[in-house]
Order: sequence, then structure tokens, then C-alpha cells
Amino acid sequence: RVCSDKHTYMKLNDNPGKVANNLILELHVPNFQLARDFYTLFGFTEFRYDPESGGNSDLGYLVLSRKDDIGDTHLNFYGDKEKVSEHSHFVDFSPDTPRGYAVEITIPVSDVNKIWDDVKDKIPSNQISQPLKLKRWNKWDFRVVDPFGFYIRFTELVDWGQ
Repeated sequence: RVCSDKHTYMKLNDNPGKVANNLILELHVPNFQLARDFYTLFGFTEFRYDPESGGNSDLGYLVLSRKDDIGDTHLNFYGDKEKVSEHSHFVDFSPDTPRGYAVEITIPVSDVNKIWDDVKDKIPSNQISQPLKLKRWNKWDFRVVDPFGFYIRFTELVDWGQ
């Protein structure tokens, strides 16, 4: 489209059916192995690991990646030690505070039914917040809680122009 000042702009999403988004989530967690074990169930693999988080720190950095026909998803994790809770932003909270309170992390996938079938019997029932369900907006999704308390939704792609 063209604005009145003659500048040309691209549509919100020039790749319909593909997710193109530059948001980076960084989840502060005390144990990377728990993250690896949980997210592997959903098809994530280790993309990058740095035990010193970029230089001379004893806290690490982990990136897990999930390839999908509609786009890749990356989840970044910082910490890998209990002292991650001493970060200046989180120090006022008890270390056992569930992470992600009041936040939903949504991961669009091309075959939510297959993922659900693959994981539903491998996840403890107390980590399943909502089984696979057709939602009122006519898309299937399910919701789980990861080992740290993050609320995760796996869903069919809802095209919001991302």
C-alpha cells in the first residue's frame, strides 16, 4: 500500500501461512536440564548453549528451537543455577514463585493434533492445564504448564498478521 507521503509500505505479512516475528522470549530458570527434558517432548532441540552466557558469568544461556512448516520457534533460557533468582529484577520474589504468572506463551504449530497425541500421555496430569480443544475462534489448541510454572499454549496458526 502507499501512504499519503508517497512512502511504500509492505503488507503486515508478505508470507501468509508463515510466522515472521522478531520477538525474543528469555525465560530465567534455575535448571536447564528440566527445560530440555520438557520441551523436547514438543519437538524442541538444543540450538545453542553457552555455560557463561556470553562471557565470564557462571550463569548460562540456552536456546531451544522447534522447526515447523509455518515457522521456527526459539525459546531462550537464562540461568541454570538457583542464583538466577538473585537477578536485580526478580530478587524481591521468593525463589519458589511460579515463573510466568499472568503470562501465556503461545506457540503456533502446523499440526497441533499430532503434537497433542505425542505428548498427552507423557506429561503429568498436573501440568496439563487444558487438553486439546476446539476454541470459539474455530482453532484447536492445548495448554500446559512447564516445570517452572510458565503457561504454554500450542495452537493452530491464528493469522494476526505476525
